[in-house]
Amino acid sequence: MPPPWGSNPLEPVVQTVAAFSRRLLIAPDAAPDDARLRPLLSLSLSPPPTPPPPPPPEVLKKDSKAAPLTKEEVGRATWMLLHTIAAQFPDEPTRQQKRDAKELMAIISRLYPCKECADHFKEVLKSNPVQAGSQAEFSQWLCYVHNVVNRSLGKPIFPCQRVNARWGKLDCPERTCDLEGSNDIIPNR
Repeated sequence: MPPPWGSNPLEPVVQTVAAFSRRLLIAPDAAPDDARLRPLLSLSLSPPPTPPPPPPPEVLKKDSKAAPLTKEEVGRATWMLLHTIAAQFPDEPTRQQKRDAKELMAIISRLYPCKECADHFKEVLKSNPVQAGSQAEFSQWLCYVHNVVNRSLGKPIFPCQRVNARWGKLDCPERTCDLEGSNDIIPNR
């Protein structure tokens, strides 16, 4: 006749330790679901669960940089956004659109995540007030200001006569643009 504890002679010991650890009260003020009331020791006679398979290499490559952006990466992304906004700016903006363009630059000079860069941009704006009378004027002004910043950093100067060829209008209908990742249609103001 087989022993009452099965084929593993340590099974009674494991069961006793598990029962004891469940009854050991660590925190008398704890609620029943409090993590402090979990067993101190959890023993099992079954093999440990197998870990999930590693993600495919393409996922690792995409997520391999889980660090914050560098100052240079933030700068490139910001200039890309600003040039794209300037390229989409109306040929005949309303007074509100002109104010918005000026306020956007002022906000960036106050909230930009690199304080040194933000302070420099404030100085550049003082010397070169925003010109947003039309799409062409705003795009040329932004290109000029970008080149002022580039000169101060020892970077190459972009030929502003090529700004429309580089940034041009997005291909979207006259009165609407579909935001990437969204199905909402946003009217141009």
